[in-house]
Amino acid sequence: MPVDTLKELTTSPDTRFFLAPESTPQRQYESLRCFFVEGVPSHEVARRFGYSPGAFRVLCHQFRHEPAKRAGFFQPPKHGPQTAPARDRVRPLAVAMRKRNLSVYDIQRELAEAGHPISINALSVLLREEGFARLPRRRDEERPPAVKPDPAAVADVRALSLAPRSFRTRMGGLFFFVPLMRQLDLAAVVRQAGLPGSQMIPAEPAVRTLLALKLIGKERKSHVMDLVFDEGVALFAGLNVVPKRSYLAAYSSGVGPRTIDRLMAAWFEAVQQAGLARGASLDLDFHTVPANTQAEPLEKHYVSSRSRSQKGMLVFLARDATERVLCYAKAGIPKAQQPDAILRFVEFWQQRTGHRPEELVFDSQLTTYAQLHRLNQQGIRFMTLRRRSKKMLGQIWSRPASAWQRITLRSLTRTFRTPKVLDERMHLPGYAGTLRQVTVIDLGHEEPTILLTNHLTLSGAALITRYAQRMLIENGISEAIQFFHLDALSSMVGLKVDFDLQITLMASALYRLLATTIGREYERAQAKQLFRNLLDLTATVTIDDQEVIVTLDKRAHNPYLVASGLADQPTPMPWFGGKQLRIRFP
Repeated sequence: MPVDTLKELTTSPDTRFFLAPESTPQRQYESLRCFFVEGVPSHEVARRFGYSPGAFRVLCHQFRHEPAKRAGFFQPPKHGPQTAPARDRVRPLAVAMRKRNLSVYDIQRELAEAGHPISINALSVLLREEGFARLPRRRDEERPPAVKPDPAAVADVRALSLAPRSFRTRMGGLFFFVPLMRQLDLAAVVRQAGLPGSQMIPAEPAVRTLLALKLIGKERKSHVMDLVFDEGVALFAGLNVVPKRSYLAAYSSGVGPRTIDRLMAAWFEAVQQAGLARGASLDLDFHTVPANTQAEPLEKHYVSSRSRSQKGMLVFLARDATERVLCYAKAGIPKAQQPDAILRFVEFWQQRTGHRPEELVFDSQLTTYAQLHRLNQQGIRFMTLRRRSKKMLGQIWSRPASAWQRITLRSLTRTFRTPKVLDERMHLPGYAGTLRQVTVIDLGHEEPTILLTNHLTLSGAALITRYAQRMLIENGISEAIQFFHLDALSSMVGLKVDFDLQITLMASALYRLLATTIGREYERAQAKQLFRNLLDLTATVTIDDQEVIVTLDKRAHNPYLVASGLADQPTPMPWFGGKQLRIRFP
């Protein structure tokens, strides 16, 4: 008759610990106890604890005749050493040193010098055993003499020494911007902008320091600590030493939006007087500086590099298509004012140059049809993309083959040189007048490209070629991000982003002037390549009574710098006692 186990009494876990032992020694002990103490027959004990009758008889024999078997069930606990030789050996010395108000690190250092190495943890245990509490914070005069880092001097223009001396610098190429800026009065730009300054660090040295960091491609202002002992960078800035990161990070907090606008306007005029020409066609675009924080009250914008929308600062950029240089930037544009940014730029350009821009090329999301109408009323030629919809694509693909025209693009570097175009005139809501729509296929894209423009007479090939050149603004933005580190900001506060953006514009213009001066293969080079190949130079700087002589170390690309003529004539340095700068090659 089978036994119903469902109606068995439930045993507690504590009882099962004795009745169903898991470990082998415990099972042997419980089975032997059951046999010898409780008197249960051996075959019943074997069945209960999972032994065969023969195996249990062998276990009982071992228990009777082998003392080691009986002694193996209960082992006395093994105690560790009651002494600590490492601590006891140095205990009197450590106690005497602690009475001298030495920390555990000081004690460890002195014991190691005396030939008694010991760990910090062992010393901490020793001092607790002796009843010593944690050592309170000590003043500098209470600490024992030790090797300490050399403190950097405080940046102060009044401490700038004009005395003769000689030193090495890692940033010798930075001095090529001194003759390049000879026709560019930076002090006047700073005065017109009304930038803040102090007696220790006036406005011009502060701007020169920030500009130097951009020119050498420093990623963040906090990385300036690598240069605090480089006298060459301090000499370029006009200070005794480079200001610390805390000052540079906080400087832009005192710069307001109106000051930033004045700085951009003053620099725009000054750099033109220095020789940077202005083209007739401009490329426009938006860029989002992503914010890696949720604390700032920022709007979400699309970040192309991450293919998603996230909090960030929306930046409007204008790039001279002819000179390939960023010439205008505005940060912190709200979404509500995004369509009007193009009109604000037109106003700025007209105020600075006396005329409106001749041609603007931009993306479809930059503005609205109503703003395009206002541009047309002002006589400004524009070229933009039209957003594709399913209905529009259906109409395009339904057109007969005879409506399309095959054209040839006059560009030897293009793979797709013979696209098909559909050239039409049309009207759009919000735009009073006729617009020209050019639909392009066989251009290397799966979907057709739809161009909108008020160029009614320009040929289709010239129109497509010009818009293809607009992609160069992506290269300009990429340069600002990769070398000038537009996205690597220490703060997401809008004011700081805007000021950092203006310093980026200044550095971009200077590199474009440098590329134009050097010419040849480097005329169209980007800032990163110019710095890596030509300006990343070490040098020896010698200061005498009348001159500052910068002797550059040998490098393979130095002949380009020699041919540029920047080192032919001495250049006055008004911020350094009016001494003459001479650049020499080995």
